Amino acid sequence: MIVHILAGGPLDHHPDFSQYEDEQVVWAATDRGVYYLLKRGIVPAAAFGDYDSVTEEELEWMQWQKHDLHIMPKEKDETDLELALHWALEQRPNSIRIFGATGGRLDHAFANVQMLVRGMDQGIPITIIDHKNEISIQTPGIYIIESNELFPYISFLPMTEIVTGIALSGFKYPLENETIRWGSTLCVSNELVEEKGTFSFQSGILMVVRSRD
Repeated sequence: MIVHILAGGPLDHHPDFSQYEDEQVVWAATDRGVYYLLKRGIVPAAAFGDYDSVTEEELEWMQWQKHDLHIMPKEKDETDLELALHWALEQRPNSIRIFGATGGRLDHAFANVQMLVRGMDQGIPITIIDHKNEISIQTPGIYIIESNELFPYISFLPMTEIVTGIALSGFKYPLENETIRWGSTLCVSNELVEEKGTFSFQSGILMVVRSRD
């Protein structure tokens, strides 16, 4: 099972959802993301939000479509997306994909990216996807990465202060036993030169961003 979460980010930052269709997908949504999803004819299994980004008329229509909207108070310690992510992790899926989490306020976008670490302890990979990017994080190890024409550029950014022992093979700019720190752009905007490549590192947490112009 894969859980998809649609947050309330701008509609023009949504990817082509047909690329991520799977018969085992379970949908959740937050705030205006619930409205977007219902307009697509998809009723989410879970919906969270204070719904301050929809009109009263839109909220009334949404409640006709789905009665258990989990209307949350505006003053709370967790964002709507964090509540949805808690629910998603409780379902013990194989992976989680988050859409609509970028393109709006930067504080929300940065917090959403940091929430990718939530799946590490349970071994559940979480990916944030928009119309130009796929963002995930990795712990130390060796990984195979395949060419993807939709997202040709690949960047590696440190999520911890230091990431050591980075090696890239099959890339335009290969590396061997490199260390990067916060603020480094050494591993930004690389490309595969083969159908498959490998990346590995020894310590730290690495953000992997696949993107296009």
